[in-house]
Amino acid sequence: MLTIYRGIAVVVIAIFFSFETISCQELMDSTCNLEPIVVKKGVHKFFKVYCIRQDLAKDISFDSLVERLEGLPLDLQSRSPIGGIQTDFCLRASSFSGVGVLFEGMRINDPQTSHHNSDIPLTKYDIESIGVAPQFPSAYCGPTTIAGAIQIISKRPQEEEAVLEYSLGSFQTHNTQMSFSNKIEELGFRFSLERQQSDGFYEDTDFRKINSTLAFSWDRGETNLDTFFGYQQKAFGAYDFYTPYRGFLSQEWTKTYLLNTGLNIDKDTLVLKPAFLWRRHYDKFILDKTHRRSQYINHHRTDMYTPRLYFKQGLSNLGRLGLGVEFSKEDIKSSNLGKHRRGYQSALCDYEKELSERLSLALAQRVDFFEDFKDSYTGSISTVYYISDTSSFNLSIANSLRIPSFTELYYRDPTTEGNPNLDREKAVSYQLGYECKYKLGETGVILFFRQERGLIDWFKHNPQQAKWQVDNISGAEVKGVESYLNWHKSPLTLNFNYTYVDKRLNDLGWIYKYGPNYSKHLINALIKIDLAFGTQALVWSYKKKPARDGWFLLDAHFSCHLNKFTRVFFNLKNLLNVEYQQIEGIPQPPRYLEIGFQLRW
Repeated sequence: MLTIYRGIAVVVIAIFFSFETISCQELMDSTCNLEPIVVKKGVHKFFKVYCIRQDLAKDISFDSLVERLEGLPLDLQSRSPIGGIQTDFCLRASSFSGVGVLFEGMRINDPQTSHHNSDIPLTKYDIESIGVAPQFPSAYCGPTTIAGAIQIISKRPQEEEAVLEYSLGSFQTHNTQMSFSNKIEELGFRFSLERQQSDGFYEDTDFRKINSTLAFSWDRGETNLDTFFGYQQKAFGAYDFYTPYRGFLSQEWTKTYLLNTGLNIDKDTLVLKPAFLWRRHYDKFILDKTHRRSQYINHHRTDMYTPRLYFKQGLSNLGRLGLGVEFSKEDIKSSNLGKHRRGYQSALCDYEKELSERLSLALAQRVDFFEDFKDSYTGSISTVYYISDTSSFNLSIANSLRIPSFTELYYRDPTTEGNPNLDREKAVSYQLGYECKYKLGETGVILFFRQERGLIDWFKHNPQQAKWQVDNISGAEVKGVESYLNWHKSPLTLNFNYTYVDKRLNDLGWIYKYGPNYSKHLINALIKIDLAFGTQALVWSYKKKPARDGWFLLDAHFSCHLNKFTRVFFNLKNLLNVEYQQIEGIPQPPRYLEIGFQLRW
């Protein structure tokens, strides 16, 4: 408890020096709105957030949460993209461990390994919106964020509705989903269920997946209570998932439990938000299921507990002040990694002030007291200047950090060696952006620069070295530019994103397992036409990684409303049948056709 009192003392002292913006969840929620900005008190944006909202899913059928992210400037490195079985998230040349994953503002990054960050027990009918915020600082998200964050907002039960959907795809892929929701006076509830299976597009890429969720909401005046419970179970062939080019026919089983509950009291100028999150994850992995190497069978179980309390108070003409405390415990019981427990306590403070009608300043400070690492201080400063009611400049500077995963600390096998002496990975980020909003949409450009110190990566000193080893290398420098265009004039919608990144590692001559696997050029585009009888959409993307040829992918979606209750849809993915590899050495699926129907009443 002494560390908590120390944290509160630091926060109180920091108030006199001022601090930042709105809470993580509020920031994500507010910036999903694509309407033109009208400059007035209380409406500001300090970080660009790219969003896909639930209303898009009503027109275009997505199989999984991961597939919903494909139109955003997020570098998805999939091992098995059909069904979203396993995908790494990368932003602006970050490692797959450098992106925070938030559910209702609460961190859900997997402490065993970030390869499991996409194990999120949600069906598409549970999602209100998904936001991607590049360079979002860990002052808001906790010590798992180097290059930004993904925020998932669940859909609150607001009306009586039932949905049933079934689709049949290539490679004997079947997907059944159903969702039932209702609201009776103050109480709302929703139950959703998904079952998907496939024979796989390649040997040892078959899978089975189940998602089940239950959500409750309660509203009483200015008080709202939300509780969500999700369960996910997956079994899948993992051909060379972690050993590219080795030809291992692997198998993996995972289970994920997620419980999140939060109370929101919004009265006059005071906001109070207590919350609690629990996440349990099981992972069983067989390196070679032909039993030639059956001794390499790993069993892992991790638990993460996070209670949090946050409140924000309006101070009249003095701005808005927020204070919060957070406790986090992470446990692992593993046949390979052993038994370990770690925790930390955090205190944060944020403050926002309108300096003039056009200029706003926001600062944030966070202190984390770790049991296994030195105490850490992170923060950010952000400004927004509105040139007019529809255009603005924004500038932000932030320092962030992440602590190593249990795998990086303790994992050992014949080809890999962990390092229990790893320190935290740190980064300082700079960002300058311009945005213009107009009646039909928005456009903008962002320049960014990031200095990484103590970068954690797996490497070899030479090709003859037997094992990959992990360490804090001296660092890296990342610079680039990001641009976007969102335009809508009925019946046409256009979304376009382009990111260019250049990353230079300070340690030259080493062989890195993950370091060079970023997208130097990343383009995503969506063209959607709303027709009288349905929706037609084309989605295309281009990726170019260092020292590798780029590839161009084109997907087509078509849906048709047969009547008020029934819709049929057709999805054609990788229309040009391109051969490509998101992660070098792991093949990706060829052309894929899916046909299905949806009943909604």
